[in-house]
Amino acid sequence: MVGLITGIIGIATAMTIVILIRRDHLHVRYGMWWMSAAIVFALLGVFPAFFDSFAHYLGVAYPPILALTIAAVVLVIKILVMDIERSRNSIKVQRLTQRIALLEADLRELQGKADDAEPAADHGDMDDVRHK
Repeated sequence: MVGLITGIIGIATAMTIVILIRRDHLHVRYGMWWMSAAIVFALLGVFPAFFDSFAHYLGVAYPPILALTIAAVVLVIKILVMDIERSRNSIKVQRLTQRIALLEADLRELQGKADDAEPAADHGDMDDVRHK
């Protein structure tokens, strides 16, 4: 009965992930991680004896410990990947901010040169328009 419930949870999770990806609430790259987890849940629920025999083959006396250990390792890897991506995004944001600042400085410089190049008579007319 537990296997059936775990399988249903895995399938429901996989369906939810597909819906989130289709509605653009979850990026495909991240959805694949979660889809993999859902498939593993479904397979473990449907074929628990396979995992038990795999654990015994590895010499693990209590198979659920192997599942928890694998889950912990996968979560640590996922967190590491997320931190790497967050660091990349932080660097990109910093570089884009610097580029915008340089472009704004160039724009101010060009505007200053354009203001200096305007004839005095036209400049006075613009001042009248600006003050109104």
